[in-house]
Amino acid sequence: MSKVVLITGGSSGIGKSIGEFLKTKGFIVYGTSRNPEKYTNSEFPLVALDVTKIETIATCINQVLEKEDKIDVLVNNAGAGITGPLEEIPDVEIKRNFETNLFGPINVIKAVLPTMREQQSGLIINITSIAGYMGLPYRGIYSASKGALELVTEAFRMELKTFGVHMTNLAPGDFATNIAAGRYHAPVLEDSPYKKTYGDTLNTMDAHVDSGGNPKEVAEVILKIINTKNPKVHYKVGAFMQKFSIVLKRILPDKVYEKLLMNHYKL
Repeated sequence: MSKVVLITGGSSGIGKSIGEFLKTKGFIVYGTSRNPEKYTNSEFPLVALDVTKIETIATCINQVLEKEDKIDVLVNNAGAGITGPLEEIPDVEIKRNFETNLFGPINVIKAVLPTMREQQSGLIINITSIAGYMGLPYRGIYSASKGALELVTEAFRMELKTFGVHMTNLAPGDFATNIAAGRYHAPVLEDSPYKKTYGDTLNTMDAHVDSGGNPKEVAEVILKIINTKNPKVHYKVGAFMQKFSIVLKRILPDKVYEKLLMNHYKL
């Protein structure tokens, strides 16, 4: 029987690419969107879900189970970007980002675990970010929320071992998607002491996304993970230097690595 895959945030970007690719490989794919009615040309069904609203999570999971009677793979892809000087990002936006990037995925995991435990099988892939491995200037909140999900996954994996449920992280680098359009940008304030450095960094970040790789690369790694009997704890996908930056952080003295980042961002 074909495996049933549920992808949160499946209406655009990386989530859409994953869904379309897996569908061509014979999987039964469901995606989620806060407003699925807007995407009438989706190649796979979209179910209403807002990861920040716990009641919609239960409804979504139940809808998929009613149709398919199982969920074999959950791809926790829904997420949100956020940029700005830490001093100037409003508390409400910081909390909203953690609701989307950390608490939302945790609650989706909680909702599918009873079914996977009953099946004595299942795979959960959490889409994090290479940015989650390091505190990046003007992306500190994004780094923190994605890094927290990496650590939560490490703990979850050990707790789920006896139930036959596997979990892993996939950390992408920059890919050519519309993530910048949905990202919260703290405004570049005229009287801000960060005006020049933040404004320059914002332009650099947007350029990296625009020149990023094809999101199909992420989908191909997802397929590889699904076909792996015992997935690793962490996977990375992206440009060589983005992945290598994680290695450099591990081997270089902290201040040397910090200097490399500051030079990269021209700070």
